[in-house]
Amino acid sequence: MPKKAILCVDDEEIVLTALREQLQDFFGEQYRYELAESAEEAMEVMEELAQEGVEVVMIISDWLMPKIKGDEFLINVHQNFPKIMTVILTGHATFEAIERAKKEANLYDYLYKPWTAQELRAVIQSALNDL
Repeated sequence: MPKKAILCVDDEEIVLTALREQLQDFFGEQYRYELAESAEEAMEVMEELAQEGVEVVMIISDWLMPKIKGDEFLINVHQNFPKIMTVILTGHATFEAIERAKKEANLYDYLYKPWTAQELRAVIQSALNDL
């Protein structure tokens, strides 16, 4: 079982399914692909993975989610896990939210929904190469 994971966070199951399928197509068995439908669930998944000795190397998060926006979630993550690479998926994020995430969450990049497989692969591969 891989010791590194990519965590996808989105409140839409269809988006999570598409992300996992595309990531598996790109990177095969190199990583574990974990899914969470909320920021709260994502934090629980991260704790479980840490207990298993699995390092989360990347989080791909939606911006518009119930209870907490993606930039706020990624800022919280960065404060506790500064080495995790982060990417926001959005159809609604404001320029200010993206800039805030870049400054306070070390946001690597962002993609607009709907993204293309080529865009996703390029961003994720580039981010993972920078680890």
